[in-house]
Amino acid sequence: MTELLYQGKAKSIYRSDTPGTLIMVFRDDVTAFDGEKKDVMKGKGRYNQEVSAFFFEYLEEKGVATHYQRSLDPVTMLVDELEMIPIEVIVRNVAAGSITRRYPFSKGQRLDPPVVMMDYKNDALHDPMLNDDLILALGLLSPGELFKIREMALKVNSLLYSYFEEKGVLLVDFKIEFGRRNDEIVLADEISMDSMRLWDMKTGESLDKDVYRFETGDLLTAYARVAERILER
Repeated sequence: MTELLYQGKAKSIYRSDTPGTLIMVFRDDVTAFDGEKKDVMKGKGRYNQEVSAFFFEYLEEKGVATHYQRSLDPVTMLVDELEMIPIEVIVRNVAAGSITRRYPFSKGQRLDPPVVMMDYKNDALHDPMLNDDLILALGLLSPGELFKIREMALKVNSLLYSYFEEKGVLLVDFKIEFGRRNDEIVLADEISMDSMRLWDMKTGESLDKDVYRFETGDLLTAYARVAERILER
């Protein structure tokens, strides 16, 4: 690790001594409500890194280009250096969270086809929602890139939804990010319990960060249960 490039709420990105390769470290920090609620939970970073690494490898096998290279240790992975696109892409299969507060959906309502939403990644502006016209007007994406990202997001959703369903878990929604590797759009950031909303298909209980947000159980226990099913421990 030669230089700290970025420190987010739960991950740190360092420059490595290999050009074009960055080091991503998953920390044990946990936050909610725009960082208003904060804690450190030993072991959380490991669960998120291992699940993210698994899904990056799984998606690569299915033809989805990602920034993932390999894991260095339980909390650290090597990734390609990308030109990150400041857009959070949210895919929703079931209504929950903010969509039920902003629109007349009821919690648990199935969304068929899935709803794709995009937010401008900017903490100071509280990640405002975007539409296609705003994305193009801000110069965040070209029309072709916008189409590609939507197409990739839906493919990722289809693959993850089916995989989770086999494990008895409902993929309610998730957030992903993308970057540019030369002229190629690539899946980046993470795919973990921090960035997904997951419900047990039998009991309906949360297996994601909502457990911490709303204090409905032990976060590490929930993350461990997901990791056990995903990684087949």
